[in-house]
Amino acid sequence: MERRLIPVSLDNYKPLREIVFEALREAIINGTLEPGERLMEIQLAEEMGVSRTPVREAIRKLELEGFVVMVPRKGAYVAGLSMKDIADVFEIRTALESLAAGLAAERITEEELENLERLLVKIGECVQANDLDKLIEVDTEFHDVLFKATRNERLVQIISNLREQIQRFRTTSLASPGRMKYALEEHKKIVEAVSERNVELAQKLAAEHIENAENIMLNVLREKREGKGFKPAE
Repeated sequence: MERRLIPVSLDNYKPLREIVFEALREAIINGTLEPGERLMEIQLAEEMGVSRTPVREAIRKLELEGFVVMVPRKGAYVAGLSMKDIADVFEIRTALESLAAGLAAERITEEELENLERLLVKIGECVQANDLDKLIEVDTEFHDVLFKATRNERLVQIISNLREQIQRFRTTSLASPGRMKYALEEHKKIVEAVSERNVELAQKLAAEHIENAENIMLNVLREKREGKGFKPAE
C-alpha cells in the first residue's frame, strides 16, 4: 500500500481526535485526498499510526464541516468541489454578508462593537503566529458577531444553512499565502465602517471581502488542478 499520509505527532497538547481531524482536513485541502475519493478507516488509521476510533471521529467532524459526504451503504467520500459550486455559494454569500454588514451598521450595540475590536486583536495575533486553525475559529466568531448584530433571525438562519460550505471555503482561502494578512485589513475596514454607521460603505466592503475570498479560492483550485492533477467536479 502506498503511504500518502504521515504518522501523527503526539508532541501536541491537543486531543488525538483533533490532531487526526486537522491532518485529514489538510490532506483534503492540499489535494492529497482527492474529491470523490473513498475514505477507508482502516487504511487511514494504518497510515497515520492510530486506531480507527479517532479516524472515525475525525471523519464525522469533517462531514459536519462539508469536507466529507456520507453515502448510504457505501461509506465516506471526500466532498467534490466544482467551479460552479464555488461560484453559486459565493454569489449567495456576497449578497447575504453585504446585507448583514449594512444592517449591523444600523443596529449594532456598543458592546458588540467592542467585541469586534477584541476579535480584531485576536485575528492579528493569529496572523503573527501563523496559526491557521485558531484564525479560522476567531474569523468565524467575528462574522457571527456581525450576523447577530443585524437583529434579523431569519437572515442569521439562512447564513447558518451555508455554514458547512462556507467553513470549507474559509479554510482553503485563508490557507493561501498572504491571505490572512489581507483578510485582517479587510476586517478592520468593515469594523470601521460599521462603527461609523456607514451602511453603504459597510455593504461595499463586506461584498469586496467575500469576492476577494472567492477569487483566492478559485485560484487555489486552478493551481491544484493544473499543478497536481487536482480535478474538481465540473
